[in-house]
Amino acid sequence: MPFENTEHHTSRGGWIEVIVGSMFSGKTEELIRRLRRAEYARLRTEIFKPGIDTRYSDEDVVSHDEKSIRSTPVESAQNIMILASEVDVVGIDEAQFFDQGLVGVCNELANMGMRVLVAGLDMDFTGKPFGPMPGLMATAEHVTKIHAICLRCGNLANYSHRKTASRKLVVLGETDEYEPLCRSCFIEATQKSNPSR
Repeated sequence: MPFENTEHHTSRGGWIEVIVGSMFSGKTEELIRRLRRAEYARLRTEIFKPGIDTRYSDEDVVSHDEKSIRSTPVESAQNIMILASEVDVVGIDEAQFFDQGLVGVCNELANMGMRVLVAGLDMDFTGKPFGPMPGLMATAEHVTKIHAICLRCGNLANYSHRKTASRKLVVLGETDEYEPLCRSCFIEATQKSNPSR
């Protein structure tokens, strides 16, 4: 269940909230929901996403169910530090695509008194921890792990299985490239696509 009590922290102390899960689990939707609540509370917000993510929009953060919110595309984590001034809440989507410097940036923003909302994949397509996400989860005050539904058996999905042969770490895609799978179905799928594993 998503953490709901974050608005009651004192204005003097910042903190980090991380929303993680597989593809199609609703991470971006949850990020947008929390940012909208902050806006309704008249808090100043600034939202960032990696410049490489142009799947739905060059500038907006857009969820798979087409909810959107205006954002600023940036090329590196350090750009967030420069641009996130005089705000109460910082949102960061697709955090797994940022460099490792994102962990330090998020902690510095929180230390400055900001609420930092981060959404991203916790694992890459091979099932390994992805980019700066482990460091963010370790240093965050609140971590929410959400799940998709396994497209093969209907159980909770924890993995993002890539359906194409590409072995590149970063391949932007949708349902044509990826499917959410539970542990058992993911193991079965990866053994079939790569029998030597």
